[in-house]
Amino acid sequence: MTSSQRTPEPHGHTHSHGPAAPVSRHLRKVIAAVLIPFATAVLVGVALLWPGGTPAHERTGVGFDRQTQQGKVTKVVRVDCKEVNAAQVPPTGDTSTPEGREAVNAQQGTCARATVEVTTGPDKGRTFTEIVQPDAPRQLEEGQGVVVAYAPDAPRDLQYSVTDVDRGIPMAVLAAIFALAVVVVGRMRGVMALIALAVSFLVLTFFILPAILQGSNPLVVAVVGASAIMLIALYMCHGLSARTSVAVLGTLISLLLIGLLGSLFIGWASLTGNTDDYTGLIHGLYPDIDMSGLLLAGVIIGSLGVLDDVTVTQTSAVWELHQADPSMGPRALYRAAIRIGRDHIASVVNTLVLAYAGAALPLLLLFSIAQSSVGTVANSELVAQEIVRTLVGSIGLVASVPVTTALAALVVSADRPGSAEPRTSRGGRRRRAK
Repeated sequence: MTSSQRTPEPHGHTHSHGPAAPVSRHLRKVIAAVLIPFATAVLVGVALLWPGGTPAHERTGVGFDRQTQQGKVTKVVRVDCKEVNAAQVPPTGDTSTPEGREAVNAQQGTCARATVEVTTGPDKGRTFTEIVQPDAPRQLEEGQGVVVAYAPDAPRDLQYSVTDVDRGIPMAVLAAIFALAVVVVGRMRGVMALIALAVSFLVLTFFILPAILQGSNPLVVAVVGASAIMLIALYMCHGLSARTSVAVLGTLISLLLIGLLGSLFIGWASLTGNTDDYTGLIHGLYPDIDMSGLLLAGVIIGSLGVLDDVTVTQTSAVWELHQADPSMGPRALYRAAIRIGRDHIASVVNTLVLAYAGAALPLLLLFSIAQSSVGTVANSELVAQEIVRTLVGSIGLVASVPVTTALAALVVSADRPGSAEPRTSRGGRRRRAK
């Protein structure tokens, strides 16, 4: 082979997110034979499990299960805490207990008496008073938007209370900046990525969550929902091509591995999935939900986003290596691409571990305060749950690299260029088949 034959055409050396090279009709048929039944099964699963809405229940008035409205702080007055806390049980002066310290602190310092107006709902325009202690983590300011909780069974003066601040504007501004950055840098692919993100949230909101609440098996719902998100997101962002289809297959195999490992170790470690107030509230409202299955569903859905990134990158690497040197066989392609994958593995696993550690940082601080040993901390269900979640997801990510690389190398090497549509270079010359 001459050097001119081995040198890639100018248009053939594209960026990893550029258009994929056309493949033969035979190869397209093989890929379609695998993916069409899979996509059909996902559609059938969505149709069979479709919940038709979130089931209604009687509100408990606890935690997130409260009626809420929007409000606005219209006035804030500084007053002596003794004046506004006079109705509390008089402190005993004993500060050796948390109750005693709280009682003493409640009588000291300057408190804030905030007047809050309800701005939405049937009681729009109604006002109530909220007392804010000087050491409260959230202080109220005049003109500030707040979220108020409504307790219909409480006495009229106590029916409304401030439960949080209104963060709608800063969150909307941040989302707009994010969307603008994605579109400016990603251009049309950025637009498609945002659309795919919106579709993913729709699938999560209107299918996965209501189906689990309806009593469907959380693992089955997660697998079907994650598969639907994967198909929509990958094909919308990266185009309907053989390269994307290989990434879909690699992601699917990795998800199945994560599901099997997660099911095995969640059962073996006797993880119930009911570890905090939120999961306890869910179990109280919907006792038929399998909480351990819900934990496994979270592992699968949480791993999907990073899996997509790994499989698409590895598939693109194999395709680009093949275009740069079409003479490379499947083994040479695999060896070259797996070196890229090893770097990806190191960064992705570290990302996952740090992400979970950051989310569990307050919990880890509590164990540090209690001076618990590493073994005691790891054995507690709260931490063991995160360890299993991290390690199972990481094993799936690590496995996705060789699996996807091998699939891509076999597929691109098995291509039959003679049956594909001819490609021409910028100068109009037909590219010779290798």
